[in-house]
Amino acid sequence: MTGWSTKIIAMTDALGNLVRFTLIPGQHYDTVGVAPLLEPADFGGILADKAFDVHWIVDSIRAQGACVVIPQRKNRLDRRPFDKALFKARHLVENFFCKLKEFKRIAMRSDKTDRSFSAMIYLVAAVINSR
Repeated sequence: MTGWSTKIIAMTDALGNLVRFTLIPGQHYDTVGVAPLLEPADFGGILADKAFDVHWIVDSIRAQGACVVIPQRKNRLDRRPFDKALFKARHLVENFFCKLKEFKRIAMRSDKTDRSFSAMIYLVAAVINSR
């Protein structure tokens, strides 16, 4: 599956450090890789972009007692409150991806297998955390 269009769906902590991630083929929707990330964990809230504004994701997060900070799509009929000030902290996730892609092997998807690509992501995340 590793190739030019492989997507990394990641969960970071409040400081922007990698907690867990999953790889999905580039042609799939981003929501395909979310289920393994939402397995019961100790988090107080989830900040995500509009791509993750799906009923089953929101319901799963709320079932764990966590706060949902996901901007809603224009076509959503059941509107929910949205904390714009808290959503601004989502830049930490984007910063993590920018730091991750500073490493050529990650940015160029050089690894042939998912297993070696995942190992490289873990290694790079450890390097980023040690800075």
